[in-house]
Amino acid sequence: MLSLLYQEGPSTKGIFRRSGSAKTFKELKEKLDSGTEVDLACESIFVTASLFKDFLRNIPGSILSSQLCDKWVSVLEQGNNEEKIKSIQRLIEQLPRANVVLLRYIFGVLHSIEMRSEENQMNAFNLAICIAPSLLWPPVSSTPDIESEFIKKISSLVQFLIENCCRIFGDEITSLFGEI
Repeated sequence: MLSLLYQEGPSTKGIFRRSGSAKTFKELKEKLDSGTEVDLACESIFVTASLFKDFLRNIPGSILSSQLCDKWVSVLEQGNNEEKIKSIQRLIEQLPRANVVLLRYIFGVLHSIEMRSEENQMNAFNLAICIAPSLLWPPVSSTPDIESEFIKKISSLVQFLIENCCRIFGDEITSLFGEI
């Protein structure tokens, strides 16, 4: 999925914002969940993006770890950008290795999409609004008002991560997918 999103996302207007066919999504999700091999290259990139967000939402405790939720939310309240980046890097070090590897690829994709935002209309802010709720959620359910405020904070954090991903994850993030 990430490979397809890396290839097609930068040239796709509204990637992650528009959803694909609900029927196709449901059918593909059932096939993937049952272990059936699926050729996503033959499907709409919007369905693939929806499947990927669904995959992220189903990671137990979220990819950024709900246990670290308060720390993630407070990162942007810290001093200058360098201090924020150092805090983010310390939080990333606390995540399981598999989460860190997946995050690097996710932000490699988001960075490549953001670099062509004039073409696809998905700048860091728009991408963050679409993807942030799939990356982190609080460990307990809350009221709609608290949840809305939380989503705003996480979206700001994800926007900062996208805009600073090379400094956070390293410049090699731009070449993770090689010559696809």
